Amino acid sequence: MAFELGVYSFGEITPDPVTGAVPTARQRLRDYLEQAAVADQAGLDVFAIGEHHRGDFAVSATSVVLAAMAERTERIRLSSAVTVLSSEDPVRVFQQYATLDLLSGGRAEIIAGRGSYIESFPLFGYDLADYDALFAEKLDLLLALRDRNPVTWSGRFRPALHDADVAPRPLQEKLPIWVAVGGTPASVVRAGRLGLPLALAIIGGPLARFTPFAQLYRQAAEEAGHDPATLPLGINSPGFVAPTSQSARDLSYPYFDRGMLENFHERGHGFHTPRDAYDAQSSRAGALVVGSPQEIIDKIMYQHELFGHQRLLIQLAFGGVPQKDTLRAIELLGTEVAPVVRRELGG
Repeated sequence: MAFELGVYSFGEITPDPVTGAVPTARQRLRDYLEQAAVADQAGLDVFAIGEHHRGDFAVSATSVVLAAMAERTERIRLSSAVTVLSSEDPVRVFQQYATLDLLSGGRAEIIAGRGSYIESFPLFGYDLADYDALFAEKLDLLLALRDRNPVTWSGRFRPALHDADVAPRPLQEKLPIWVAVGGTPASVVRAGRLGLPLALAIIGGPLARFTPFAQLYRQAAEEAGHDPATLPLGINSPGFVAPTSQSARDLSYPYFDRGMLENFHERGHGFHTPRDAYDAQSSRAGALVVGSPQEIIDKIMYQHELFGHQRLLIQLAFGGVPQKDTLRAIELLGTEVAPVVRRELGG
């Protein structure tokens, strides 16, 4: 499989730690449209946007933002990261992304997850006690909608479908659906058993600590009768790129720290990241993908030794790094990192 390199963003609206300015939701959305256009021009493979339902995030209607990006790009794949499927209606998700696929000329995909941000559950009337059961059932329906039409289906949380014609159908013969996992073994096993691509989020700690998840995924796939060699494994991690290692760390650190303080997802509170911890996490063995183009290349090669993965998406400019620096980072990733990685790993 060709190795894919891309970026993702959550749409966070974070006060700038240097100037104190707070971007508007409109400005943040316009920034992402520009970033997607530059990523497309620079030759990156994927641009992905997350879904959140809080005032400090700009993107709740992910497919709408991706559709706007489709009109400003030509080649890059457009994905959610993630679709919080547990609190969504799979029929509407499928219709939205099938529409996106038609508008983009066959470039849409879905990365579906249970959701580490949980504000959507009470907003749409779901009980957190059903957290995992909701995802399992809704993923089953989403796959049924993708694989056949009309569809007959019944479950616990949604009205049954009887010979339902769900339209439109996507341009791609089979709309790509990935499963996002943050480190729960049962979720890894589910993706493997279903034969679905796995997006493994690694946002902290030593990389080597996560290798058992890749092994578990491939083992579960093989036991379920799938060929692990045909199933893509992706890694999603925060990071930043600048001309030198020092400038990459110096520029991105204040924004990363502020982002973790302001927008951290677990239980609605954040925490401070000391600079030495940030630098350690940005080393070859750490989770963060921060550094010069050569350092990023070396990091990807080390990751590949551990995971044998086929995709890396970088949460570039987390915390609201200024737009001009973010665009430069995207250009470096596409023009200096991607060609070397593809030459070494295929693509």
